[in-house]
Amino acid sequence: MKAVIQRVSNASVTIDANEVASIESGMLILLGIVDEDTPEDIKWLSNKIVNLRIFGDTDNVMNHSILDANGDAIVVSQFTLHASTKKGNRPSYIKAAKPTVAIPLYEAFINQLENDLGKPVQTGEFGADMKVELLNDGPVTIIIDTKNKI
Repeated sequence: MKAVIQRVSNASVTIDANEVASIESGMLILLGIVDEDTPEDIKWLSNKIVNLRIFGDTDNVMNHSILDANGDAIVVSQFTLHASTKKGNRPSYIKAAKPTVAIPLYEAFINQLENDLGKPVQTGEFGADMKVELLNDGPVTIIIDTKNKI
């Protein structure tokens, strides 16, 4: 499981000209899933994200987590995070999990993140053509791969 976490001042997701998700201060989380991902990966990643100290304290030093900052989150599925660009110029997405595997893991991750945050998480729509807008705050962008825990 791979996540790109962006600290945002605001973010939104639009599908077919309809805004389906919108937050102010918080995180936009792009999530890529592979067949090998497990429930343990979900728990580890969610815990890592909610405790990631990327929000400013009173001295504007990144000492606070999203929990401390009472921030919101949007999770967007993004299979292209697992693109392989080793050969040629057209990325291969063969590592990305098929929807039958990915959707249950995506939904389980959202549930885990909601439990860990203690509030609802907004989302895009799995497999949809989404327009994602964000104002990256910092900019702060962190990439986490559950296959690189050590």
